[in-house]
Amino acid sequence: MNANHHETSAPSRPQQITLRGPAELADALPFVLGFHPTDSVVLVALHGEHGRFGGRVRLGIPRSPQEWASTADHLAECLVEGGARSGTRPDGIVVFLCQDPAPGETGRRVMERLKPFAQRLRTACGALDIPVYEALCITDGLYFSYCCPDQRCCPPDGTPLALSGTSVMAAAAAYAGVQVRGSLRDMQARLKPSGGPGDEAQRAALDAAAASIVPRILEGAEGQGREEVRGATLRLAREILRRFVDPKSPRSPLGAKSPGSHDGRAGAAGALSTASPVRPAAPGLRTGAAAADDAADDALITTDEAAALVLGLQDRVTRDRVAEWMEGWEGTAALRLWRVLARRCVPPYQEHAAAPLTLAGWTAWSLGDEPTARVALGLALDADPEYVFARLLHQACNEGLDPESLRSCLRSERDARAASEQEALSASRRVRTRPTRRPGTTRALRKPGRQVGGIERRATAGVRPGGPATTRPGGGTPRHGGHRGSRSDR
Repeated sequence: MNANHHETSAPSRPQQITLRGPAELADALPFVLGFHPTDSVVLVALHGEHGRFGGRVRLGIPRSPQEWASTADHLAECLVEGGARSGTRPDGIVVFLCQDPAPGETGRRVMERLKPFAQRLRTACGALDIPVYEALCITDGLYFSYCCPDQRCCPPDGTPLALSGTSVMAAAAAYAGVQVRGSLRDMQARLKPSGGPGDEAQRAALDAAAASIVPRILEGAEGQGREEVRGATLRLAREILRRFVDPKSPRSPLGAKSPGSHDGRAGAAGALSTASPVRPAAPGLRTGAAAADDAADDALITTDEAAALVLGLQDRVTRDRVAEWMEGWEGTAALRLWRVLARRCVPPYQEHAAAPLTLAGWTAWSLGDEPTARVALGLALDADPEYVFARLLHQACNEGLDPESLRSCLRSERDARAASEQEALSASRRVRTRPTRRPGTTRALRKPGRQVGGIERRATAGVRPGGPATTRPGGGTPRHGGHRGSRSDR
């Protein structure tokens, strides 16, 4: 198999690794996905006579056994049809069922409980003329094979997994730069509300933002309210994006003079947001370096600002505009921003998380972080199964397509819009600087003096014209012909 899943960190030639037996397959799964899949069913496509790893699909194990048959059919169709569209229909499939034991449950009990699901997956793949070469249950630090009848290599009580970092696969992954980002549960926690004491304040802010923003979109003049909300959302998002680059900015909550001083942010938020402090996430809900990073990011955005952005991103055009923040410092900062907004979609605003979660998935994929992209896009579809942008991205990512085609399209749209705006600005400047006179008239020479109310009045002989102009350098003496001139006449 090709152990390299990230072009940005790949060696010049991909390294090929041969996996022998269920033990090495079980050990390879976290490196194939980029994380330890908890409570998941994973199907991996195999190609050629040597069983080269190809596309894969992952889904949470349905809680109800009544859903297992439909889930098995759906996963098999997704994997096989996805490969067929890319011209590489699988020659075989490997099935993984990963689930931790419930309290008081043993690993063997988990294997037996999931055995009907494994059998249904094998039947679904067989109905599409694709054999399942191996089906493994991974639980409680053990693996069980549903296909191998030899108890010498696959005993009924399970076989311990290899120690982390000791296998050939682990060494090859380290050489190739492939990282395992912890468990799926940990990755999902970074994209979900914490359930801490700050959720109530965020819920109140979302209620207030919805009461203010939604009527302006629906009841305003034709398109005017939507355009106003769109512009205010983009301005606010751009300002907050810069905070992730410079957290000590005077406009950042961390850079404010005092916890209650937010005057600097109210202007940029415009009519969308008023500032109020946000409580950090409750300690202990997410641990480690990721938790510390997330808490620091949460402190950069107030509850009202987050609510305004969450509501504003429900507009498709606004969402597509901010999707252009996909590379360089913008992409890195945007991924952190979308994570924060996804965590702020507290109940009953869970469906609103589809937009920031899809943006997080797209940005992570564009930056080369496919595991994070798949997790974020999967959560987006959980929030709203009909969210088209998430469905398209999830399918493309799972099929191993190159995100550069979409990046190129977004760059072209951004450049075309910038050129159009620049042309409009230049035209506006030309109109403002053009002399104001009625068309078809010619400028006539006037006699010395000044004209008031259509009657020309000459200056009294021997009297210098007064007014402020006489006090400026060079303004004491009238020009030849009696005119000092004005900017509009030049």
